[in-house]
Amino acid sequence: MQTLVTTPVGEARITRYPAVGRPRALLALGHGAGGGVEAIDLQALAAGLPARGIEVALVEQPWRVAGKKVAPAPKTLDAGWLPVMAELAADGPPLVVGGRSAGARVACRTALAAGAAAVLALAFPLHPPGKPEKSRAEELLGSGRPTLVVQGEKDTFGAPEEFPDLPAGHRLVAVPYAGHGFAVPKRAPYGQDEALGLITSAVGDWILEVG
Repeated sequence: MQTLVTTPVGEARITRYPAVGRPRALLALGHGAGGGVEAIDLQALAAGLPARGIEVALVEQPWRVAGKKVAPAPKTLDAGWLPVMAELAADGPPLVVGGRSAGARVACRTALAAGAAAVLALAFPLHPPGKPEKSRAEELLGSGRPTLVVQGEKDTFGAPEEFPDLPAGHRLVAVPYAGHGFAVPKRAPYGQDEALGLITSAVGDWILEVG
């Protein structure tokens, strides 16, 4: 089911995947700056979590809905996100906000304003590739809510060992062999489906724990 939400920076689009039975949580997921909700991790969560009682809402930012190719500034992304969260929060189940890459940054920055119960940061871009001095750790550490980071072991935007010590309530799950998009190479001892299954299982367990 798709709906459009009016925001100060244009219309955002929500695609909802209802939970089986009474929803125990609602997970809202935003996309990155270089792609949309077709990302394999977002699609895997939308396919796998409803059976565990977790509704998933994939949120397309207004710039994507409008057909633009380049993501706008962070404050514009936040302005396009918060009205959608207000609409989703009205539904009742605990709201977990999240996203991949740039979408994870948005979720961290706005979690408190959105009234979220927790934050899911998929492939958090800790720094631009090759520029570890330009850290974005402050956004992650300052989310103000329990936060799960799911990070590919080979992510050029920040490998798991590059992350600073996380505060209480924050947790990091590493995905072996995976890169920023969670693709795994053919030399990995397990396949792509297994990698996505690891992500879906870890996220589902954590949401049911914190929710």
